[in-house]
Amino acid sequence: MTDPVGTDPVAGRPVLRLGGRVAERARAVLDGHQEPARPRDAATVMLLRPGQGQADAGRAEGAGRAEGADAVEVYMLRRAPSMAFMPGAYVFPGGGVDPRDATSEIDWAGPDAADWGEALAAPADLARALVCAAVRETFEESGVLLAGSSADQVVADTRGEDWEADRHALLDRSLSLADLLRRRRLVLRSDLLRPWARWITPPVEERRYDTRFFAAALPAGQRTRDVGGEADQVAWVQPAEAIAAARRGEIRLLPPTAVNLAQLAACPGVPGVLGAPRVVAAVTPGVVVTGDEVWLTLPAELEYPL
Repeated sequence: MTDPVGTDPVAGRPVLRLGGRVAERARAVLDGHQEPARPRDAATVMLLRPGQGQADAGRAEGAGRAEGADAVEVYMLRRAPSMAFMPGAYVFPGGGVDPRDATSEIDWAGPDAADWGEALAAPADLARALVCAAVRETFEESGVLLAGSSADQVVADTRGEDWEADRHALLDRSLSLADLLRRRRLVLRSDLLRPWARWITPPVEERRYDTRFFAAALPAGQRTRDVGGEADQVAWVQPAEAIAAARRGEIRLLPPTAVNLAQLAACPGVPGVLGAPRVVAAVTPGVVVTGDEVWLTLPAELEYPL
């Protein structure tokens, strides 16, 4: 989708050159010959642990160990090359909202839907769906479940054939998150999530998402695992090292991932991430055409680390 980084000749902002079908579609949309796709609501979770933690998954190519007690590691997946959207990119667990994520028939701990709505700049019903999608996608793509038997408890371990069967049932949509929590008599722990960012795919993309990013600490006792599916590799990586690996061309990071990794790297440890004050304002990359080239641009106030 993107080629080397350059500089927007108009605004002087960091940009990526678009190529192939994306560039063709961008020209069609900008010229008014193609209708922009409507963004789909989505949720993504940056799952964190201290840098000294034990790695239980493979590592990204070129990504190194975190050093020091204040370092942070974040769980990432490499999307399989066969995927239509973002093939080969390293991303955080996440995906689109399932209509059933919006159900109010769920035991809930932490800020209510109205409070989450204020934090996410969304109606309460959408905020509830986004939080549920964040919890569901994290379990589907890492095996980590942000829920417990009560408002102050969290599941200690989600390994085992019964948990794996439930995870697959969520994936094939034969089971909803509400059904899973109800049957296991669990409470969704919305208080374990922190709102972090919001990125909206630019109008020139064929597949568009309005994605809320969340941060959460890996619950004590739980372990991530390589769950396969849309990802062909998983890794616990230090944010700064992931960025360095991307600069060396060893891994692929899309702009939202790279920017959020840089912001994580600036925080002093997991408590620093979870305690950092955040204003979740929507970011939509822009697109400009200069001669024969099409460029993706980022807002001037954002520092693009690549």
